[in-house]
Amino acid sequence: MNKLTKYGVTALCGSLAAVASASAGEMTVKGGATATYSSNESDVTGNPIGINSGLTFTGSGETDNGTTFTLTLTHADQSGYSSGQIAMTTPSMGTFTIDQTGGGLDRIDDMMPTAWEETTGTSLGTGIVNVAGVSGSASVEWAAPVDMLVSGLTTHISYTPRATGSKSNDKGVGGAGNSVSGRGFDVVLQHGGMIDGLNIFGGVSSIDQTAAGHDGDRNQRTLGATYAFGGFTLGYQWSEDNYHTTAPGNTNLYENTLYGLSFAVNDDLSLSWGHQESKRVLGNASNVEVDVDSVQMSYSMGGASIKVAETDGDNLVYSTAGDKSATTVALTLAF
Repeated sequence: MNKLTKYGVTALCGSLAAVASASAGEMTVKGGATATYSSNESDVTGNPIGINSGLTFTGSGETDNGTTFTLTLTHADQSGYSSGQIAMTTPSMGTFTIDQTGGGLDRIDDMMPTAWEETTGTSLGTGIVNVAGVSGSASVEWAAPVDMLVSGLTTHISYTPRATGSKSNDKGVGGAGNSVSGRGFDVVLQHGGMIDGLNIFGGVSSIDQTAAGHDGDRNQRTLGATYAFGGFTLGYQWSEDNYHTTAPGNTNLYENTLYGLSFAVNDDLSLSWGHQESKRVLGNASNVEVDVDSVQMSYSMGGASIKVAETDGDNLVYSTAGDKSATTVALTLAF
C-alpha cells in the first residue's frame, strides 16, 4: 500500500496554542484498476469493455484513553463514494462501527473459495438473491474483543433503527423509504480455531415488517464451512431469506445452496469451480430454481493479474427461459 498523503494535527499558532495537545492522525490511500471484456451469450451487450477504478481512503487516530478510530471510504465505479464506515476500537470493549459499507450478515453472504469472483459476480446476470441482513441500510455494529471469547471465535452484532436501504449524509435522515421494513439486527459468528484449516460460520437476521401482506418478520439465516488443506480449499454453505408473505404472487422465500473448490497451483496461479442453486418460492407455493456454475482462473505477475471466468446458468433471474453462458476476462492492476 502506498501512502499518498500523510498529515499531522498539532498546535497552529497564536490564539490556537491551547489546542497544542490535539491527537495526531494520518490518512493513507490504496487502490487498483480493473479493465474487463465480457461476452454474454444471446445478450445484446453493446460495448463489452468495462473499467473499474477503486480507491480506498483510510484515516486513523487515537484518543487519550487508548481508543483508536478509523474512517474508511471506498470509491468505485464512478461513484462519489460507494461505501463508508467509522470504527472505534476500545482497549477492552471491542470495536464499535457506524457502517454504510455492508457489515452484518452481508459479510458471510457467499464464503465459497474462489480464484477470482463469487459465482454470481461475473458478467452473467444471474439475478440470484443471497442473504444480506441489515447491510443495505446504515447500521451500528459491535465486534466483541478477542479476549472475551474462546480462541478462534469472532462475533459481530449489527443493528439498524430502520431497514430502509438508505444511506444519509451527516444531519440527514432516510425519509419514508421502504414502508414495509422497520428496525433490524444481525448476529454473525465465525470459528477458525477447532481444526487447522477449518472455518465454520453462521448468522441470523431479523427485520420488522410493518405493512400488511406478511404474517411475520423477515428472517434470514445462513450456515457453512470451508476447509483448506495443501493447496486446496473446499466450501459448503446454505442460506434462507424468508419474507413471510401472504400474497400469492409475491416472493415468500429464497433458499440457496453453494459449493466451492479452489486450488492454488503455485504462488501466482489459482483455479476454482463454484456452484450455486437458488430457489424462489412464491406465496402460492410455486417455485423456480436457478443453477449457476463458474470455472475461474487467476494468474498474478507482481502488481498485475489476469483473470478469466467461464459461467453457465439455467433459469437465470428465476425464469425458465433464462439459460445462458458468459465469458469474462479481466486485467487488474494494484497500486
